[in-house]
Amino acid sequence: MNDLQGAEDRVRGALNTALAGKVDLSGLGASDNLFDAGMTSHQTVQVMLALEDEFDVEFPDDRLNKATFSSIGSMVEALKDLA
Repeated sequence: MNDLQGAEDRVRGALNTALAGKVDLSGLGASDNLFDAGMTSHQTVQVMLALEDEFDVEFPDDRLNKATFSSIGSMVEALKDLA
């Protein structure tokens, strides 16, 4: 867990990079649905790659689903499991 201190901030940073400002994250809480906020399935791939780079992990096949990437909180939880 120590390497995940500030994980939510790091996830937000990776999201901002991957989404290139196309989805406004400023008002979103950790449990808010990113797809409802405008994130597309194509952008999810960019987000996954950005998170893999940021956290030096690889998402296993069973984590490559909409639920994993639906919110900042769900991504943080998945990253905790991978750490």
